[in-house]
Amino acid sequence: MLRQLPVETVFVLGEFLGKMIWPLMKGRQHTIMRNLRIAGAGRPDEIVSLARASFVRTTANLVVSSASAKGVSERLGEILTVENQELIEEAISKGRGTVILLSHMGNWELLTRFHRTFPEGTKGGAFYRPLNNPIMNERVLKEREADGTRLFSKRDSLHLVSGFLRENGVIGILADQRVGLQGEVVPFFGRLTRVSPLPSLLVRRCKSEVLALSLKTIAPGKWSARYHRVENPYNSANCMEALERAMKVSLLDVFWLQERWKVYVSRKISARQWLGKPGVVGVKPHRVLIWAKESEAEAQLPAEWTHDDIGYERASCRDADELEAIDLSGNLPLDFIVAFSRDEALRVKATKLGIPLFVFSDR
Repeated sequence: MLRQLPVETVFVLGEFLGKMIWPLMKGRQHTIMRNLRIAGAGRPDEIVSLARASFVRTTANLVVSSASAKGVSERLGEILTVENQELIEEAISKGRGTVILLSHMGNWELLTRFHRTFPEGTKGGAFYRPLNNPIMNERVLKEREADGTRLFSKRDSLHLVSGFLRENGVIGILADQRVGLQGEVVPFFGRLTRVSPLPSLLVRRCKSEVLALSLKTIAPGKWSARYHRVENPYNSANCMEALERAMKVSLLDVFWLQERWKVYVSRKISARQWLGKPGVVGVKPHRVLIWAKESEAEAQLPAEWTHDDIGYERASCRDADELEAIDLSGNLPLDFIVAFSRDEALRVKATKLGIPLFVFSDR
């Protein structure tokens, strides 16, 4: 039904939908605000309005993507503007293939048609994550490949991807997604996190060029794309720095509904295992709250739970309702809480605020 309407109209409908459901999305509100605080999008008193605007924009882009995923090829020049086409033309002219660092930003379904903006004869490809539903996956895959884009699954051999690049193909990789322990520890928006080593691995293996790409909404149903250079050497740190610059073109267009800087720590994965070498730090250190009773005032964290990139704050075990005020007392959000004994009120409040809680005792 949406595909029978103009893209501009669908975008406006998406904005209206976002405004209507925003008050109902309490959990997502905390996630978006946490991400925006880490990204440095504004002062603490501005974050709530920025988060709402971001959610509305994201909803509009999600809704309009269903309408623009098909049948927009002939109108691509009307709804998409490329600001600095010369950068991709320069990269392709070197004949070694090009990797484009992408993020979930703007109407990213347009990216499956993006090869139409490349010089004639250039092949375009992209990585994708197969959907769990095989029927839906087949349908989405068919639509995304309808215009000639070659899609690679994470299950495909890297030799296939390398061969595609060596034929001077251009391949897009969504590099903004969070990864687990298999990722490399690098700064992203000043915060240490783990990122996929795949983009830099492919670029170095194939001696390819690499660019980052931003996609900004400039009007209902219209977007602007801009390429961003990556500094040499093409390692993961420099790749993520370029992707960060691309995302900063329009933070409101970034998909912040996923907790990008989620800390993968547990009883089995310590802070040191997650953050790597203790001496490596970012400019936006992690915040950890130690919640202790008076009798636990001298209790210390295990050594493997200490790290130079973590700022520890100790709070006497008070009313759990104070937790939100503690979280908002700094420009950066609390990353997790550690306690030395169980506290049901604290657990409920931490869950409501989306802050992980770890207890070092069964008491």
